[in-house]
Amino acid sequence: MRKLIGTLIFLTVMGQAAFAQVKKPTIMVIPADAWCANNNYMRSYEAQGVKTDVPDYKSALQNDIDLLNVITKIGELMAERGFPLKDLSSTIRSMEQSSAENQMLTSSASGASLAETPYEQLLNRAKADILVELVWKINVTGPKRSVTYTLRGLDAYTNKQIAAATGTGATSLSAETPVLLEEAVLNNMDNFASQLQAHFDDLQTNGREVNVEILVFDNGSGKNLETEFDGEMLTDIIDGWMYNNTQEHRYNVSDATENRMLLEQVRIPLYRENGMPMDTRSFANNLRRYLRAAPYNVECKLLTKGLGKAILVIGEK
Repeated sequence: MRKLIGTLIFLTVMGQAAFAQVKKPTIMVIPADAWCANNNYMRSYEAQGVKTDVPDYKSALQNDIDLLNVITKIGELMAERGFPLKDLSSTIRSMEQSSAENQMLTSSASGASLAETPYEQLLNRAKADILVELVWKINVTGPKRSVTYTLRGLDAYTNKQIAAATGTGATSLSAETPVLLEEAVLNNMDNFASQLQAHFDDLQTNGREVNVEILVFDNGSGKNLETEFDGEMLTDIIDGWMYNNTQEHRYNVSDATENRMLLEQVRIPLYRENGMPMDTRSFANNLRRYLRAAPYNVECKLLTKGLGKAILVIGEK
């Protein structure tokens, strides 16, 4: 009997240890673009001559107490389910601290400044795995109020939707908005969290999906993607490196010309060999080092666009 009890205790402890080792994706809760637009928290931003409207998260957090309380409440519900959180307001403050430094950073060759949208700045600073977009609407029927909500889980690297929950809560005469929302989402929260975890489990097995683009500087160097090294074109050399370094050899060569190579659905490991997280930049930087070394000796400039895309420009640094 004692032996049986000891075995059960051992299995219980091992099961708890295995559960504790399950890695959870980091989450950031943000208001959806639709909510920001409906509440006049958008601002125009011009990048390379293209004018776009982007959410003004800072203004929304400063002026809408319901938003701050609702984000806090959803964050609490996610934390209760074991998901590490990145705080939106803290991330914005961190962005502001580095803003002055970025404004002083220019290209040594052309004097050009960094081209990065506020949304890209947020993603690069937060480094969250998943964004949880939230939009809600208060329904008023006489003295009673209810809330209709939508939660969307987005892969921060691809912007693909990987989880969703929507519904309308019960009516109330006195409950405040965060309470109404909590009561409305509770029934679907476990299923929503399961969808997020299933996506993250897939990333651990099959790798994170990113894009890598190879371009060529027009500097008269004579090197392009059709340049041969011992009879093998640079395009094929890059193709071989991708095969050897992607998770389960999963990637797709969408375009390949003498001056451009586009690799999409590139699956990279979540972690490096030393246990540190692997992101798009570090993965592409490994390719840059490979091309720079003998026998190729190809200089490359590494650029990133958001979390999920890296650009290597060959010919110079």
